[in-house]
Amino acid sequence: MTTPHLADDLKRDEGCKLVAYQDTLGIWTVGVGHAHVPAGTVWTQDQCDQALAEDIAKAEALLDANAGWWRTLEDARQDVMASLCFNMGWGDGAHGLSSFKNTLAAIEAGDFERAAAGLLASKWATQVKSRSDRLATQLRTGVRA
Repeated sequence: MTTPHLADDLKRDEGCKLVAYQDTLGIWTVGVGHAHVPAGTVWTQDQCDQALAEDIAKAEALLDANAGWWRTLEDARQDVMASLCFNMGWGDGAHGLSSFKNTLAAIEAGDFERAAAGLLASKWATQVKSRSDRLATQLRTGVRA
């Protein structure tokens, strides 16, 4: 199961902003990466924390529905999968985590070296920089990075 550290990792990676802002793609976002909100949205810290818990649960449900094997991974690697799905969504095979077909196949097969290399070779890695390094290390080693 994912660990209590996942929420802290996401807060570190995404930040926690109580006033809506446009992310790098121009999408209005608030809280901890909670996207597609109206411009001008303002939240309390409690609203931010509640939305984060709901968004983590949504990412986990997407993984359960589309890659049920993720639950067989060690906790630290489950955190990586949930973080990736939280950040990218599952997608449609051409976008989102589902577009990482070779990386997902490597994770499912337990080839974490190849999976980490796949993450780092992606366009996503160039967009999120240090986050990708940390998640690739955690995926490769199975130890919280």
